[in-house]
Amino acid sequence: MNLLGFNPHAFIETLPYMGKGMLGIFIVIGIIIICATILNKLTGKKKPKDDK
Repeated sequence: MNLLGFNPHAFIETLPYMGKGMLGIFIVIGIIIICATILNKLTGKKKPKDDK
C-alpha cells in the first residue's frame, strides 16, 4: 500500500467539498468585513466641520 500515492479519481471526487469549503470561508470573511465596516461607521469619531 502506497500511503503517499496520488489518486486522481479521489481528487476529482473531493473537489466539490473543497469548493464549498472555500466558498464558505470567503462568505464568512465578507460578513466579518461588512460588520467591521458598519461598526466603524456607527462608532467612529465624528469629523469636525470647517465653516469657511
